[in-house]
Amino acid sequence: MLAGMNNYAELSRAELADRLMTRDAQVAALEQAAREPDVAGGRDRAALADSEERIRAILQTAVEGIITIDGHGLIESVNPAAEKIFGWTAAELFGRNISMLMPAPYRAEHDGYLSRYQQTGRAKIIGIGREVTGKRKDGSHFPMDLSVGEMLVAGRRMFTGIIRDITERRRLEREILEITDREQRRIGQDLHDGLGQHLTGIELLAEVLQQKLAARSPAHSARAGEITKYVREAIQQTKLLARGLAPVVVESEGLMSALCELAVHSEKLFGVHCVVHCPAPVLLADHTVALHLYRIAQEAVTNAIRHGQAKTITLRLAVAHGHLELRIADNGLGLPAGAPSADERPPGSGMGLRIMRYRAGMIGGDLAFAPNPGGGLVVSCSLRLPGAEAPAERSHP
Repeated sequence: MLAGMNNYAELSRAELADRLMTRDAQVAALEQAAREPDVAGGRDRAALADSEERIRAILQTAVEGIITIDGHGLIESVNPAAEKIFGWTAAELFGRNISMLMPAPYRAEHDGYLSRYQQTGRAKIIGIGREVTGKRKDGSHFPMDLSVGEMLVAGRRMFTGIIRDITERRRLEREILEITDREQRRIGQDLHDGLGQHLTGIELLAEVLQQKLAARSPAHSARAGEITKYVREAIQQTKLLARGLAPVVVESEGLMSALCELAVHSEKLFGVHCVVHCPAPVLLADHTVALHLYRIAQEAVTNAIRHGQAKTITLRLAVAHGHLELRIADNGLGLPAGAPSADERPPGSGMGLRIMRYRAGMIGGDLAFAPNPGGGLVVSCSLRLPGAEAPAERSHP
């Protein structure tokens, strides 16, 4: 119970939302009771004042930003943490549309979300915690965790948003990914320059031995030839692994060539049919973006083979309307039976899926999963190319 809690800043986000909605419901009930005269009217008013004081204490001390809006998206209350996060004061935000705290294209779509939810009951973000992009007073954008809950207060539909700025977390994730990429490159280079060279030396020695034994013992010469063959196959496997860990072709020849090499590598290593479609040349000047897209494709292909048991995989890279889309479709197991939406986690998803989402987020892309019409799964990553015109923003009160 809240009665024993003095430090509301220690509450978790879930506990905070639960307390807020529980107290709002209590306040509504007490307000109704206060309007109906009875013997305990004084006690009801005291209880109402106590509940209001507790709610104010929660709002003032919570480390997360808390914003409440009405059914039309107009802001009714903002706590100090939210003021700090967005750079606006509560007085500046009161009565204005919540979409002013969102960048395009979310800003233009927000009112439609609320309207569709109230008409259909289908939530896109209400009741679901997710990462979104916020917009500060100075116009800068930042990543944030957002949880939205619905409540009825005195018969009015209201929504409470709990916000956490995750800029620092994203920075740490970016550093981890960069360290991981560097380590993968180092291991790949060690495989190529170290183990690969040792195996090449063994192959040469085996060939010399085969030649020396040819005249003396054809049978032993044949066995030496078999050793040479296996060592040569090991060298090829090592090169394929090295290229997968250190895809230098991404920087030297571009993303298209790297995806083609990934397809060839997958066919040789796993025995699947893997093809690349690129309707028109796609040239990315940003090697970091190209590398993240390559890693997303690499993870999607690996998941399709290992978890989806796919036999055919198609990679497609295309640009349309200022957006670049990378699409990986397979004919494997696809989404779980009865999956309610395209956002359902695909089979075998775990750390690999989270890393894919992080990579997409690092480059400002959207990662999505959908059933393949022909059976299987489609993984797509879409991002707006630099210089492409952003959707127009609507003005709001």
